[in-house]
Amino acid sequence: MNLYHGSNIFIEIPNLKFSRKELDFGIGFYTTTNYEQAVQFSEKVVERKKGSKIVNIYDFNSEDLQKFKVLEFKETDKKWLDFVSDNRNSVSLQNDYDIIIGPVANDDVFRTLLLYFAKELDVNETLNRLKIKKLFNQYVFKNDSILKLLNFVKAEFIA
Repeated sequence: MNLYHGSNIFIEIPNLKFSRKELDFGIGFYTTTNYEQAVQFSEKVVERKKGSKIVNIYDFNSEDLQKFKVLEFKETDKKWLDFVSDNRNSVSLQNDYDIIIGPVANDDVFRTLLLYFAKELDVNETLNRLKIKKLFNQYVFKNDSILKLLNFVKAEFIA
């Protein structure tokens, strides 16, 4: 399968040292199966850091996941909400997962999460609001051993 990473630079060899911890699934190399989502992420990176919008494309054999410890969120449930909330609020999460897969909290979703963080929405209302949103996925590579499974295909400049 193809995985996409939106950035402002070519990334032939992914590296975790540039990752930020206050993201949905914590420190990691974030990819998606949705090309348009990667384009949107590249736009956000360019807004913050300048440069050119670039989508890096990788080939990934999902059968290789059997060899690794995987955490997968199939939907936006309470477990996903708690996990994302803890990561976004810099709660120290120690885990030994190699890869985490699940819905991404995009800007529209994040507005709902902010209301939840401010305790203006309870868990049920937050989850109900999230159910009507179209959520894309993310594959977050958490360590160097699993990052080696990403095979760089090419990088594309986005106009």
